Amino acid sequence: MIFGAILVAMLAILPRLGHHAPSPPSQQSPVREAAYSPAALAPLARPDLAKADSVVAFGLAQRGTPYAWAGTSPLTGFDCSGFIMYTFAHFGVPIPHSTSLLIDVGRPIARAEAQPGDIVVFTGTDKASTTPGHAGIVISRRGELPLRFVHASSSRREPFVKVSQVETTDYERRFMQVRRVLGPGTGMGATARAKTPAATPAATMRPPVPVVALPAHPVPLAGKSASVAPLPTVLAKRPVHRQAVARKPAAVHKVRATPKKVTKAPTPRKAAAKPAPRAVTKSSVKPRTASRKKAPVKRR
Repeated sequence: MIFGAILVAMLAILPRLGHHAPSPPSQQSPVREAAYSPAALAPLARPDLAKADSVVAFGLAQRGTPYAWAGTSPLTGFDCSGFIMYTFAHFGVPIPHSTSLLIDVGRPIARAEAQPGDIVVFTGTDKASTTPGHAGIVISRRGELPLRFVHASSSRREPFVKVSQVETTDYERRFMQVRRVLGPGTGMGATARAKTPAATPAATMRPPVPVVALPAHPVPLAGKSASVAPLPTVLAKRPVHRQAVARKPAAVHKVRATPKKVTKAPTPRKAAAKPAPRAVTKSSVKPRTASRKKAPVKRR
């Protein structure tokens, strides 16, 4: 009886477990509704924006890399155009390695509409320069001031990849243009896709043509080939004449004789010239007065 009661209860409960009344729209989960709303799907419809943020993050990761003329690698260094080419090439966007050609890539953009991933081009450092001489990658949001960019600087104080701004700096005077290379209308994506050849449809492929085998004509041999003597296993030694062997002369070490110091004999000093004796003349001789002595008087 107990077993029968349990069986009846199970038959009564099981059919009700498979049916659930649908909840009204007002009681649906707000998280699921927000996940499938058009506002949430908008960023997914613009993959170029996600790529622009990735380009900026990858470029900022190269900060501190030293400047090197014509450099295109973080191992050897960057110049301004080599840094831009390396950063965009990481995401499959071809950029020329020349600052003079960066003024023509993509499409021009107003300075107020610059956004992350755009390329900003400047003139050279010379005040009279009017041609492109420097470039960087914009990292500021649209309408954000000052306009900041990451670039490979060649300045003497900070010759490495760093972040600078346009306003209140010398880049304000050198500013030329902003170029957009990501997104529709730039032509850069089509150039990148042109590298991968398009797949040929199977309907246009021709079936392989069978190759007919050429007839082979057997050529009879004139006769049996003569037997060839086997090669000796030990080669005979060739006599060596003693006269033919030239002995190398012993190495002679040249001893450099130390040059003797030649001592110069002291030059004899000239004897001091003695004054010549004066010529004696009669006029120069004073007459001497002869002193006559009086003869003693003899007394007788």
